[in-house]
Parts: sequence; C-alpha cells; structure tokens
Amino acid sequence: MGVPHFDIDSPIGVIADTHGTLRDESLTLLEGCELILHLGDIGKPFILERLAELAPLFTVRGNIDTQLWAENIPWTRDILVNGWRLHLVHDIADFDARTSCDAVLHGHSHKPRNEWHEGRLFFNPGGGGRRRFKLPITLGKLWADERGLRGAIIHQPLDA
Repeated sequence: MGVPHFDIDSPIGVIADTHGTLRDESLTLLEGCELILHLGDIGKPFILERLAELAPLFTVRGNIDTQLWAENIPWTRDILVNGWRLHLVHDIADFDARTSCDAVLHGHSHKPRNEWHEGRLFFNPGGGGRRRFKLPITLGKLWADERGLRGAIIHQPLDA
C-alpha cells in the first residue's frame, strides 16, 4: 500500500491527546478542513467516528490507545499533501531522524509546538481534550500549498 496523497485547497485540521474527550469547540474549528489528522492518545473510538464525519481522517496510535478497537491503528504514518511529505507519530521520541519528510507531526506532550528545525517543520497541536496539567487546550491547522508549509496553533476556551 502506497503513501496516501491529497490535493486540497483548505487547511488540514490537526488534533492530538483527546483522551476520550471531543470538545464541541474542536468540531467547530475543524469544520471546513478537507483532511483531519489525529496524532494519538485518542481514548475512545467515537472520537474517530465523529472526526471522520467531517473529512477524511488519518490517525496514529498513542500510548493510551491499548484497547482492542485501536489495535489496527499504526504507530507512524506518512501522507503526501500537495507534494508536502508529512510524517505522523504520537511521541516525538519515537521519530527516526532519517525519515524523509518535510514535517513531523506529533503529540504526547500536550505542549503546542510550531517550529522549524534543520529544514523540517515540527508541529504539535497540543492537547485537544480535557485540560491537563496547566497547559492550554489547543488544536492546530496546517497549510501545505505553493506558498509553503505553515501551521497555526488555535487556543480553545478553558474549562472552569
């Protein structure tokens, strides 16, 4: 099976670390995306079902995704969007630097990240579920087009 390829005009929605909670705000922010990526620690299968209703969905498995429903989700995944090579992995510690890609999309830490390092975009949308620690609740959007590869971290309202 080859690497999935997409030619899209809208942003890519990126979410991670939902831990069984899919916020209404997240669904609203992901509307209009032609592709959605979940970077692991999904928590419950309904999250994938609901996200897949919005757009084609690709996901990787996180360390909490140990139940039977998650056993066929890969640990890493590569996709091609408008010629840009995206590598998906839950924990950045599991990323092999020899991987040929333009961007490494990861989760796990719940800490948003949107930075270039050695010619690659390292992008973590942060935690999209319940608030963890004192970190914000965030998700991300990526644009991969003729203007370049760029991302944005979107902060969501905190629970009381």
